[in-house]
Amino acid sequence: MTWSVMRSINAPTLDLSASLLRSSTRTPLVAAGATSTGVSIFRMSSSSLRFASLSVSASASDDNHLPIICKKEVVSTNKAPPAVGPYFQAIKANGYVFVSGVLRLVPETGEFISDDVEDQTYQVLKNMGQILKAGGAKYCSVVKTTIMLADLADFKKVNEIYGKYFPDAPPARSTYQVAALPLNAKIEIDCIAVL
Repeated sequence: MTWSVMRSINAPTLDLSASLLRSSTRTPLVAAGATSTGVSIFRMSSSSLRFASLSVSASASDDNHLPIICKKEVVSTNKAPPAVGPYFQAIKANGYVFVSGVLRLVPETGEFISDDVEDQTYQVLKNMGQILKAGGAKYCSVVKTTIMLADLADFKKVNEIYGKYFPDAPPARSTYQVAALPLNAKIEIDCIAVL
């Protein structure tokens, strides 16, 4: 086990044994940590702010003292278009499925669905559903999506279709207009699902 201690900013000592945090004399900020079991204590103060934080974590680590992903598995299905670069359709890791950006390709033909943003949105969400299924997840287990649009003016049309796939408790979402998408697509969506 490797421990490290850092001293820097002067801050009041906090008595954490009391039910309420009490300030006493000034002492330096102290942070301590271990690689197999991490403990951190931070203290700081200003004239109007008192703060204390205690963090404890346990994880495996490699020789560089970085956390190791306990299990990483490639997700691949022929029911969705293959990746068009050096990446996979999705990766399963630590109880999540991370789905790469999905495009408008029809997997059976390898051809593009029409140039219509509504058709593309349906195809993208259909492809995403097949990848989720291959990873052991469903639409209802998606916790975050990112939608990239070539034209933000298409937001309303996309939003109506998107809502059909996530009718109850929709995931957190970000939507951006981008300068361009691969293969001249009008929409690309990626997501994260919990298993």
